[in-house]
Amino acid sequence: MCNKLVVANWKMHGRLATNSGLLDAIRSGVSAQTGAARGVASRVVLCVPYPYLAQTRQSLEDSSVAWGAQNISEHDQGAWTGEVSGSMLADFGCRYVLVGHSERRAFFAETDAIIAAKFAAAQRAGLIPILCVGETLAEREAGVTHDVITRQLDAVLASNGSAAFAQAVVAYEPVWAIGTGQTATPDQAQEVHAAIRGRLARESAGLGDHLQILYGGSVKPGNAAEIFSQPDIDGGLIGGASLVAADFLAICAAA
Repeated sequence: MCNKLVVANWKMHGRLATNSGLLDAIRSGVSAQTGAARGVASRVVLCVPYPYLAQTRQSLEDSSVAWGAQNISEHDQGAWTGEVSGSMLADFGCRYVLVGHSERRAFFAETDAIIAAKFAAAQRAGLIPILCVGETLAEREAGVTHDVITRQLDAVLASNGSAAFAQAVVAYEPVWAIGTGQTATPDQAQEVHAAIRGRLARESAGLGDHLQILYGGSVKPGNAAEIFSQPDIDGGLIGGASLVAADFLAICAAA
């Protein structure tokens, strides 16, 4: 891919006061990088908690930084107390939404079927779903990483078809590397990314060439360049490092 995509996942962090400085720093830093790169800078997205979407929109709406949400309901409207629909996210200018993050799968019992339905709901609302896939440490040690990733992808393919991936992003996040300080080696990450691209290319020849596949799992300024240099890694899904402006901007620069 020509331009890398760097997505921040703030998770359940933030306060209005502290967000303001972080948003301003990221906005100005990305703007400076874009100018320095003469328009060839990476694309940047911030996925923030629901309550801060209005603040994020106000801060970023005339910048080159896009924003999105961390979750979406599979339902478009109705008696679903506490849920947030795609059309509501679109009202706040969201362009992207995370779907199937490992924490949603593990702690909120989201099944492959639910995640496939959320993927569809995002696209119905005109949003770009970032589909998260990945294996646990036990699954990697059992040698079933590719089986797990294929199952997660196939659930979405079966419900939505391969054409839906033309307007989507996939993020590979090995669960054992999220927030642990452990990182898949560049070769390990590349192997899985290549398998993801190959699986989707078998469904549609051109899809494998154009799909953006991000790596997420303890990406930091010190390892970002080596990870992003792999041929099938098109950017990153950044957790903790996205909460420190200098670190996040260094990762963007590495892209």
